[in-house]
Amino acid sequence: MSTDADQQSTKGAYVTGGQGFERDTAYIETRITTDGADGYPVEPGRYRLVAARACPWAHRSIIVRRLLGLEGVISQGITGPTHDRRSWTFDLDPGGVDPVLGYERLQQAYLARFPDYPKGITVPALVEVSSGQVVTNDFPQMTLDLSTQWREHHRAGAPDLWPEALREEMEPVMRRIYTEVNNGVYRCGFAGSQEAYEAAYDRLFTALDWLEERLADRRFLMGDAITEADVRLYTTLVRFDAVYHGHFKCNRTKLTEMPVLWAYARDLFQTPGFGDTTDFAHIKAHYYVVHEDINPTGIVPKGPDLSGWLTPHGREALGGSPFGDGTPPGPVAAGEEVDPAHTPLG
Repeated sequence: MSTDADQQSTKGAYVTGGQGFERDTAYIETRITTDGADGYPVEPGRYRLVAARACPWAHRSIIVRRLLGLEGVISQGITGPTHDRRSWTFDLDPGGVDPVLGYERLQQAYLARFPDYPKGITVPALVEVSSGQVVTNDFPQMTLDLSTQWREHHRAGAPDLWPEALREEMEPVMRRIYTEVNNGVYRCGFAGSQEAYEAAYDRLFTALDWLEERLADRRFLMGDAITEADVRLYTTLVRFDAVYHGHFKCNRTKLTEMPVLWAYARDLFQTPGFGDTTDFAHIKAHYYVVHEDINPTGIVPKGPDLSGWLTPHGREALGGSPFGDGTPPGPVAAGEEVDPAHTPLG
């Protein structure tokens, strides 16, 4: 029987005695800001983003970093898609060691700052290169800070993903997406009773129906251009048929059977920064191998067929443009490409 610490390491959350899923959201809240109020000022080259392509929460930070053109300012380390109860590991790198931090495990960065760190080791994490210490793993705040605190270093034509004029409307939209969709699929997958599962299932599909309606007459969640809200929804949608529909029993309908959301997801997938950061092989390996309690055989399914992600979506008819008055990012930085065998874009 696994301990609470084991539950955190493998799921980033607890399953409570009530048999419902509760995510542990007590993150390291240190921020990297322009004024350096927390002791970590914005400074090119000072920090390394450690992320996993498999993880939806980390995928957000990979997308936002690319959309904003911060590749030359914040370096990126990618862990393997699976991990043990201790930590995510750098098994994709030569010798299994991150070439910048010199670490085999992300856990080493956490312990460098907090020698008795008691919680699960999560991605994404921003690590100070010189000290090798984790700065923050607060993923919701992390991407907002990339948009606001690092603005001086954004590429020309970068989108405004957190526009001030829309924040009041965006906040409840993003809150509902997080509680009902991003986290909702996990409530289904890790439910400890039939009652908890069915309640989670109903909440999830109520929210997906709401999104079908919201996106029927607008190209993106907040209107004519992408924002942080779209990034947050995309990372769940792109994993839906590959993982959540079967593995997490979110099986009322597949994404491909929800016409508006399927077209919307393809629109984003075909936008630079989204599909070219999506690694389906990593996604499937993570969920089906790491979650031994749900999939004890460790068998990773061959499907689904990914070719549909490249089919026309027709969303241009709604007007707007992904980058508004800006421009798309250029080619993926050398060495950061997704393996062509892991994506239909290859």
